[in-house]
Amino acid sequence: MLSYRLPSTRDQVPLRRRLTGLGMAIVVNVLLLLALLTLGVIPLKLPKAERGLVVDLLPSPEPSPSRSPSPAAKARQPTPLPVQPKPLQRAPETPKMPTRNPITLIEMSAADFAASDISKIAKASEGAGDSDSKVVGRGPNGEILYAAEWAREPTDAELSGYLPKNAPDGYGLIACRTIPQDRVDDCIELENNPPGSHLAAAVRQAAWQFRVRPPRKGGKELVGTWVRIRIDYIGSGG
Repeated sequence: MLSYRLPSTRDQVPLRRRLTGLGMAIVVNVLLLLALLTLGVIPLKLPKAERGLVVDLLPSPEPSPSRSPSPAAKARQPTPLPVQPKPLQRAPETPKMPTRNPITLIEMSAADFAASDISKIAKASEGAGDSDSKVVGRGPNGEILYAAEWAREPTDAELSGYLPKNAPDGYGLIACRTIPQDRVDDCIELENNPPGSHLAAAVRQAAWQFRVRPPRKGGKELVGTWVRIRIDYIGSGG
């Protein structure tokens, strides 16, 4: 036969005992943790102290009252020199132009005025001094042949080196074309006197040393025209 027993009040743990036991366990654990921290078993991390900037606000020093300089200091100070006024500069005076005598006008007729023209007088004097060169014939190709005018006459030493032996007295006649610097070129023989004396050949060979002015016409030099040159030999035979 089955039996059944109801629980009694003895079998049930009162609530107050349970709470008391729980509180004692918590207290024991807290005391144990504090003991461990105190002994250094568990390191305690403390927050690092931050460094700060400390500023002391001090009152500004009061300015000392100005003192008047002592008599000795006044004596040491240099005495300022009196400022001399600058002399006044006068503006330069404009020089006065000297008075000239009044111009006297002379009445002239048209004929007198034309006669007093200086340019015409200068041209007339140039025409009188610079006459045209004389025409003496024709050149090798029909060019006008002018009479030669020496800028410097040749010397005996310049001529004698080209004379043939036992050359007779006489003359040699040639024609040359004028070039710049009073020189001649392209000379040709025109006449030997006496015939067969070869005096014209001697003149032609020595012509590179000649100094001949170019012919003139109307006051202008005609460089490049032809001139006739004659050299006379007297007592030249050896």
